Amino acid sequence: MSAGITWTNNTGLSGYWQDIAYGNGLFVAVSNNDNSSSGGNRIMTSPDGITWTVRTSPASNSYWFGICYGNGLFVAVAWSGTYQVMTSTDGITWTGRTAANTNSWMGVCYGNGLFVAVAITGSGDRVMTSSDGITWTARTTPDKTWYRVTYGNGLFVAVAYGTGTDRVMTSPDGITWTTRTIPNENWYDITYGNGLFVAVSPTKNTYQVMTSTDGITWTGRDASRVAGWFGIDYGDGLFVAVAIDGTGNRVMTSPDGITWTTRTTPTTPSENNWRAVIYTPTIFVAVGDFTTQTMMSGTLGLPYPYGVSIPILDKTK
Repeated sequence: MSAGITWTNNTGLSGYWQDIAYGNGLFVAVSNNDNSSSGGNRIMTSPDGITWTVRTSPASNSYWFGICYGNGLFVAVAWSGTYQVMTSTDGITWTGRTAANTNSWMGVCYGNGLFVAVAITGSGDRVMTSSDGITWTARTTPDKTWYRVTYGNGLFVAVAYGTGTDRVMTSPDGITWTTRTIPNENWYDITYGNGLFVAVSPTKNTYQVMTSTDGITWTGRDASRVAGWFGIDYGDGLFVAVAIDGTGNRVMTSPDGITWTTRTTPTTPSENNWRAVIYTPTIFVAVGDFTTQTMMSGTLGLPYPYGVSIPILDKTK
């Protein structure tokens, strides 16, 4: 393990950054709002997670909540707005696309040649799929508040907020979906790594982490502390989760998804509501909202190669 232990704030662009993706050597973060008068500065990019550049989105009124990278394409989805899908081959120039319907789209992932997006609203059609990110097709689903979706081991798995113990659904093809019985929590984010699906919750009834080897049978786990855990990712042998609250302890890590350790996070110049985290081949990056310090980076406590500190960005979801 070489990342995710020691964290450093990095100055970013002010905004309400909800999600982050990495592809083709570029970090791309999306926001559901911004502080500009035009309202169009809802994308930022960085080659290293340290220096960021604002990019113009296709519509100034789209509330972007999810982004992923796959098959040479960045794809983002929005809760509302003129466009609810946008695509880019380079992360810099974006094109608005028409979603399958006007649901509130929150999460998107890529797997097995397919982009899959999930929504928190809709009537039996809260998933849409696309082979190219441009033309989308609605799919039949249960009416749960689906926030995030991931792909691993030949399976798409989505998690939801709400009532009941059926807030996970799985699909081998992105088209036909089946609900699964899980611990009764409000699940917000999910990732797959090292043969394991791991989800986190910002609220606590009994558990704030759950794990599954197959996406079907789930086991509740204890987080390192009770907190608003909103984002999770896996890389370099480590699961890393980020939170929206706490004092100097808004990250937790685990080598197995079961036993978690709280990590120290920067308290100055300010603490952020960390919403999302992503792993690249060398570093974790997290993005958040409300202050100018909208990103932080994590390492093992050693300098980044050649003396450059590793950045992590929080992503608001």
